[in-house]
Amino acid sequence: MNTGEDTQGLRKIIDLTRLISLVILSMHFYLTCYQAFRDWHWTAIVTDRIIGNIAKTGLFSGMLKPKLAALLFLCISLLGAKGKKDEKIQRNSIIAYLGCGLLIYFLSWLILYLSAGNSMVAILYMSITGTGFLLILTGGTWLSRLIKANLNKDIFNKDNETFPQEERLLENEYSINLPAKYNLNGKVRDSWINVINPHRSTAVLGLAGAGKTYFVIRHVIDQHIRKGHSMFLYDFKFSDLTMIAYNALLKYRNNYKVKPTFWVIDFDKIYHRCNPLDPQSMEDITDATESSRTIMLGLNREWLKKQGDFFVESPINFLTAIIWYLRKYENGKYCTLPHVIELMQADYDKLFAVLEQEEEIKVLINPFISAYHNKAMAQLEGQIASAKIGLARLASPQLYYVLSGNDFTLDINNPDEPKIVCVGNNPQKLQVYGAVLSLYVNRMLKLINKKGKLKSSLIFDEFPTLTADLIPTISTGRSNLISVTIGIQDFSQLKKDYGADHADVITGIVGNVICGQVTGDTAKKMSENFGKIMQNRESLSINSSDTSISKSTQLDYAIPASKIAALSSGEFVGIVADNPDCKIELKMFHAEFQNDHAGIKKEEDNYKPLPVVANVTELDIQENYKSIKRDIERLLAVELQKLEGEQPVHDKDGSDEEGSHQAVSM
Repeated sequence: MNTGEDTQGLRKIIDLTRLISLVILSMHFYLTCYQAFRDWHWTAIVTDRIIGNIAKTGLFSGMLKPKLAALLFLCISLLGAKGKKDEKIQRNSIIAYLGCGLLIYFLSWLILYLSAGNSMVAILYMSITGTGFLLILTGGTWLSRLIKANLNKDIFNKDNETFPQEERLLENEYSINLPAKYNLNGKVRDSWINVINPHRSTAVLGLAGAGKTYFVIRHVIDQHIRKGHSMFLYDFKFSDLTMIAYNALLKYRNNYKVKPTFWVIDFDKIYHRCNPLDPQSMEDITDATESSRTIMLGLNREWLKKQGDFFVESPINFLTAIIWYLRKYENGKYCTLPHVIELMQADYDKLFAVLEQEEEIKVLINPFISAYHNKAMAQLEGQIASAKIGLARLASPQLYYVLSGNDFTLDINNPDEPKIVCVGNNPQKLQVYGAVLSLYVNRMLKLINKKGKLKSSLIFDEFPTLTADLIPTISTGRSNLISVTIGIQDFSQLKKDYGADHADVITGIVGNVICGQVTGDTAKKMSENFGKIMQNRESLSINSSDTSISKSTQLDYAIPASKIAALSSGEFVGIVADNPDCKIELKMFHAEFQNDHAGIKKEEDNYKPLPVVANVTELDIQENYKSIKRDIERLLAVELQKLEGEQPVHDKDGSDEEGSHQAVSM
């Protein structure tokens, strides 16, 4: 019991043992230096008799026994000492005092061999031995004042924030499996990141340089092609990912029951042509509405936050009317985006007269015609100018050529004609190309989300650069074997381009999250999603008489936001979804992904370049551009003549020209 009486009794015992130690050492000095004591007249018969009787016990025979006995009692006294703790006392100082003290204490007998007077030898011997004794006493006393709790061994709390992770390889015909290493209580262990249900969608987050493409997306492409998926790949920095996909297909094409064809859409270097407004895929006017909305929101990103406004919905409705008119005209003969752009630029007199002939779009164009007839030109221009100005940016011969062809359709998961389609963007022309590529994406999403199709993988690098509506596909595509992988630098990108509500929905319905270095609100949100784990806590309290160390456990964030903000390249945190038939108890991970760098470098050096399908000349592009303009001029002339009761006028050669080029699939 820690009472006053117990403390006083312990102190008396300590004082007694220390006194015994001093007495033994003093008797040793008296016997060893007896000649000097006699010369100093410090001897007495009684003292000699008492010490002589004690010496007969054998304790003082030799030089070592009495010193060891004195040291033993000194150590016993030090065991019970409770000195005031001092943070300034260092372990090295204590070791130095004890080491020097023991060395001097036991080697002092060498002084006895000096050829000097008895008095001088005795003084030196007792002084040096006493000094060693005091050094040992000082070091031992400091030892009791040393703070033994080393609370600063893990200043970043790394070991406390580790947790067990999945170490099994769980693989199925859809899975994405990434090897990794993780830290558990200071030990590095091997693990696997098993995305066994990619149909619940996967979000790959990380700032530029975090390793999203190199450590994650390239493996998604390779593994899904190896497992026979059809694929749509949005390659923001064309052609980095496209090269991976093409060479993976060459390597694994025998894994498919029906060998897929490989198609590339790029506006800077023409490979293939595809009409996103293919009339065969537009079943009703709602398809035209979705296409119109995609194009206009892609060209005017700020409109994403203003959907429903009059001057946002008006140009969308106007564009919808034109798209659907061309879809109905001669069974979609001119239903392409270039023809839509050219028809929109026509004079209002001719344009409205022609559009009025289609019953299904009268409701859409009625507000525009009313404004025109009522001479409300300011209102009319406000309604239509946004559409005309935005689409005018797409009036490029290069874009016209790619958008007006029909080399392939976007039903990538067609069991009879599986496809791998790569669309490339150019960061320097993002605002123009992004709108058109968004149209490709939305039309593709509409076509593939159906029953009875092949398993497919949709991969979008830098997804916020598109205006695609992925929510329906993520929500319902799971049952149709559609895997969606989206690459995002930061959630703030989604909020900026899509609005907070839309961004929250996308980030909230994704089942698998792989997150590299992110900062700010994104890091905080990810940390909260990962939850808390039990962690050990130690605290040290020092007062004038005692030191107390308390240990406890408490719940704290498994992966703090500060740690997510400081992740290295290739280091990821995240959580994966499981299946009813394959439960994963340890879904959360914080690991460093492992890549075979030498193997990847060797593989990239042996990549085969993308084949050039056809040599498209500038003359071909210009001729196609002029042909589209002639098509619209001819359409207006024919329809206006019909209205006037005249026969259609044909070209001099009696035939219609079409600028089309059929590319060959790879």
